[in-house]
Amino acid sequence: MQRSRSEIIYQTACSVIPGGVNSPVRAFKGLGIAPLIVESGAGDQICDVDGNVFIDYCLSWGPMILGHAHPAIVKAASEQIAMGSSFGIATEIEQKLASKIVQFFPSVDKIRFVSSGTEATMTAIRIARGYTERPKIIKFIGNYHGHHDALLVQAGSGAASLNPLATSKGVNLGVIADTILFHYNDTSTIRSFFRTNPQASQVAAVIVEPVAGNMGVVPPEPGFLETLREETKQVGALLIFDEVITGFRVGLKGASHLYNIQPDLTCFGKVIGGGFPAAAVGGKKEIMDHLAPLGQVYQAGTLSGNPVAMRAGFETISLIEKPGFYESLFAKTERLVQPVREAIAKKNGAGCIQCVGSLFTLFFGPKKVQSKEDLKELNEEMFAAFFRYLFERKIYIPPGSQEAWFLSSAHTDEHIDYTVDCITSFIEKYL
Repeated sequence: MQRSRSEIIYQTACSVIPGGVNSPVRAFKGLGIAPLIVESGAGDQICDVDGNVFIDYCLSWGPMILGHAHPAIVKAASEQIAMGSSFGIATEIEQKLASKIVQFFPSVDKIRFVSSGTEATMTAIRIARGYTERPKIIKFIGNYHGHHDALLVQAGSGAASLNPLATSKGVNLGVIADTILFHYNDTSTIRSFFRTNPQASQVAAVIVEPVAGNMGVVPPEPGFLETLREETKQVGALLIFDEVITGFRVGLKGASHLYNIQPDLTCFGKVIGGGFPAAAVGGKKEIMDHLAPLGQVYQAGTLSGNPVAMRAGFETISLIEKPGFYESLFAKTERLVQPVREAIAKKNGAGCIQCVGSLFTLFFGPKKVQSKEDLKELNEEMFAAFFRYLFERKIYIPPGSQEAWFLSSAHTDEHIDYTVDCITSFIEKYL
């Protein structure tokens, strides 16, 4: 594969951009090849600056549920750009998109739009603290909620750490002193904490990915989300669902509907912007009205509710709410996942594939992943070889062993079947 122009562009970028990229995972660290430099995308494919065309299972990390450059989204965004791309003033389309999202989520009366998932979770935490007038937040190891200081935390030893270390330099220990960590899917420990630990009365909120998507796709074990809902209610803490990934990805009504749990606050992102930067936090009126200008919890943003992103998001949800959309999308996902699952079982290999809705991850090493602890068994060398194997065959997957893969309605049966053939061939040879 000829990639000389990609390599030149990347080297030039390294001189003016730290690491040559504007988000770390794009650097292909540890994969043994130069990063992909994309020029264009259409449907289920992307084209790099050297003219190589790849089937795309990253899809901008999830937003492109309709595929790249969907004609209706291009038309809607172009029309809005011609009318003006940003005003910093309220527009009608903000209300229209908010109303459309609210109708699908019974736990959400009102929404505040922001520009990124990080802003959404940061705002949700601030609302929770302002509403409850409590300082502490509980999060789960392996759940990623953006790069703001309070949640950029890694585990200490043991099942829970009340004095965790920051994942990043530049995050002061004082900022994360009120962040408490537990293992994902550890129902008994979280229940014990709420019922026996004096600090439980100081918890403002528990924030959780209802389906983990940032340590690979890890579904909640039976009773886990139910316990979070029950215990937070008992102590007067809020339950925050981070549905930045799962919202409109695991179904039209998100993970809260899939698992029949009503959180107090929900964070949205990715799909609701239709490929443009947009995110939101939503919840019941009595909680959301604590936000300025009605309440004393401050949040603001010049590009919040950007009209181009709102138009693209509105058009996207208008298309995916049509009957049969999700049935078709999930059938495509199963068309890919099931043969891979069977190939792993046939080889009795060290690995597994886990799937919820149109999200899935192929893990090399563990037989099942329930928490971050299970990822200690990951075979990173095997994943790097697998990534290169697919890349050479013009298939692009997320460049990390602990990332979710995504399907779109644009993926063709022909491309899915070709992908299955390539994956199962690798499994038969190397697993």
